[in-house]
Amino acid sequence: MQRSRSAKISLLQKLVLQEDFNFLVTNRIPRRLATRFMGWFSKLDSSLLARTSIALWRRFAPDLDLSEAKLQRFRSLHDCFIRELKDGSRPIDPDPLVVTSPCDAIVGAFGEVEDGMAFQAKGFPYRIRDLLADDALVERYARSGKFVTLRLKSSFYHRFHAPCDGDLSRVIYIAGDTWNVNDIACERIERLFCKNERAVLDIETAAPGLGLTLVPVAAILVASIRLHCLPHVLDMRYRGPEFIDCDASFTKGDELGWFEHGSTIIAFASSDFSFDDAIQKGARLRVGQPLFHSPVSLRRPPEASEARPTPEPSA
Repeated sequence: MQRSRSAKISLLQKLVLQEDFNFLVTNRIPRRLATRFMGWFSKLDSSLLARTSIALWRRFAPDLDLSEAKLQRFRSLHDCFIRELKDGSRPIDPDPLVVTSPCDAIVGAFGEVEDGMAFQAKGFPYRIRDLLADDALVERYARSGKFVTLRLKSSFYHRFHAPCDGDLSRVIYIAGDTWNVNDIACERIERLFCKNERAVLDIETAAPGLGLTLVPVAAILVASIRLHCLPHVLDMRYRGPEFIDCDASFTKGDELGWFEHGSTIIAFASSDFSFDDAIQKGARLRVGQPLFHSPVSLRRPPEASEARPTPEPSA
């Protein structure tokens, strides 16, 4: 009986992972409705429901690892999605010439921006103007800027962190769809990242002229981005301005916010940066590991850190 049940689960897992079936289920259902439902369901306050949901989740995501979580019991599925980690779980590379990965991720497409175009997958280019919605940023990266797509699986740690010391004075929020952003969808849906809900975080580094921009892109079941520098969640209910002023200062490794399931961050760097040798398609990165190398130090002078204390994270 047990063997028969295991065989059925194995067949179901194979079916879910089969490309055509996966694409159909995740991208041809009512995406916004499914995302709203998951937002409601995941926040139901029930330890029993949370344990049951996590057990089912593990059936389809065997790499779900909660051993590093600060808490081992969760009141809701949402609490598990946005879990914090034990102190020291993600060492941050201290080298001031190193820009670190803002998230745990699998490396997707990466390379140089050419004539204002980047790639989401082989043969699927997109205009960075359509993604960034800001002409000044496009001008900065359009010729020989660097880009890298960092994909977070649903089982990954979902919080993201500052890749270097910096300041943030504005967030651009672009409302959009909730397409799945996995490899299958990236190879079939043109301009996918430009269609989905996203935020643009332009980091002001300690080195004038060197630019870094992070673009957290939401996806199906996850259309919600929480940034500590803003008092409200960016989600499908947000009706505020597209350009949002803020005043945040942070050091490398500080937490910037989180996704509420799993998605993608696209990182852009100006042409003076170079990729770390470990950046290869399919490589697994963790928060704090090298992503780019800078030609000059990006460490903020001590007096600047004292002048602008980092705001307390929002709940």
